[in-house]
Amino acid sequence: MSEMTFPLPDVGEGLTEAEIVTWHVAAGDTVELNQVICEIETAKSLVELPSPFTGEVTELLAEVGQTVPVGDPILKVAVNDGVEAPEAASPAAPAIPAAPAAVREDFAHTSADVANSIQKDDEGGAVLVGYGTAGAVQSRRRSGGEPLLGGAGSANPSIPVAHALPVIAKPPIRKLAKDLGVELSHISGTGIAGEILRDDVVRQASQASVFRNIVTPEVPSEREERIPVKGVRKQVAQAMVASKFTAPHVSVFTEVDATRTMEFVKRLKASTDFAGVKVSPLLIFAKAMLWAVRRNPQVNSKWTDEEIIRHNFVNLGIAAATPRGLLVPNIKDAQDLSLLELARAIEQLTITARDGRTQPAEMANGTITLTNIGVFGMDFGLPILNPGEVAILAMGTIKQKPWVVDGEVRPRMVTTVGGSFDHRVVDGDVVSRFVADVASVLEEPALLLD
Repeated sequence: MSEMTFPLPDVGEGLTEAEIVTWHVAAGDTVELNQVICEIETAKSLVELPSPFTGEVTELLAEVGQTVPVGDPILKVAVNDGVEAPEAASPAAPAIPAAPAAVREDFAHTSADVANSIQKDDEGGAVLVGYGTAGAVQSRRRSGGEPLLGGAGSANPSIPVAHALPVIAKPPIRKLAKDLGVELSHISGTGIAGEILRDDVVRQASQASVFRNIVTPEVPSEREERIPVKGVRKQVAQAMVASKFTAPHVSVFTEVDATRTMEFVKRLKASTDFAGVKVSPLLIFAKAMLWAVRRNPQVNSKWTDEEIIRHNFVNLGIAAATPRGLLVPNIKDAQDLSLLELARAIEQLTITARDGRTQPAEMANGTITLTNIGVFGMDFGLPILNPGEVAILAMGTIKQKPWVVDGEVRPRMVTTVGGSFDHRVVDGDVVSRFVADVASVLEEPALLLD
């Protein structure tokens, strides 16, 4: 036997450090190649790290809550002599999970649904990208050593796992349940193969009203709280300061009669083509931006000190408020998507961000961003540019207002659209035309048929 050390890898784009969020193994546990050993929180996302070795864990070298520099050792594993560490153990190698952790852990060897969700190599094995084929994944133990069993109310009683059903829940859902004091084994999951979703936890906790800001919490007994600045909050703070005090922001906005947009959304929801797909005014707003970018390509650019780089593709960023903070994942090559494809892409992006599974690559290389502050009931606000981009558009809430139509005051569904722009790249005339084009589509979605 020989002992191998696993250093914290750079899981994407210049990561310098990460916080250990959860250990899924303990000293004495047997681990398989590609078995998820822990979750780490980077400045951008929550990432699962798979084991680069098969063997016995001899020592955990970092504690939960500890921030570890990239390259520092976090785990020691005793392996059979002659087994060499794969290249993936290098600090520079990415460790990108290909499927939800709990599903991969508990059902990889029994559930066809899950097997289809995990990437396959040429030999047909379940693979995590960059680490090769894994053997059969053993049931992991919790930190206390007990088997990962339970969930008698699961929606799929046909899966024979030690005569009990495993609890299937992603790490953010497990954390939410812990925060709310909910026992996951008491919940019947409504997701695929009985996976426990966020709504299941909230419903079980009988605290749905908390998430709608209806219940006012008690005043804490402590006079003050100290919250460490780290992870996503630290990254967002640095990025916003750099953007605000580097790029000279200019902002414009206008009110829009979005009545026809609301009618169009209603028709799409009733269409069989969009059955099972979430449709909202955000979809029309996104499509309007893509149409307007084609007519005003200057806004889809990037400033450098030497040149302006104009993109002939659109990686459309969508600002998402998540339990971990503000994230801006983007839809790659959004300009090539049909309305239905764009709706599916937005839905998947939203679900991934809400569940805390957004990966660094999904937030990289954005070219222009939208934000929908209307979901919070706000009429409008002027956003700060996403660093490296020239334009960001915002849409406020859509609500009924008195509106003059053909000389008569009528009730119409009205919203406000506008945004912020880097004045080094675009001037007021371009900015105004771009926002006016977006407003035109919201007023008359038929323009999208051009």
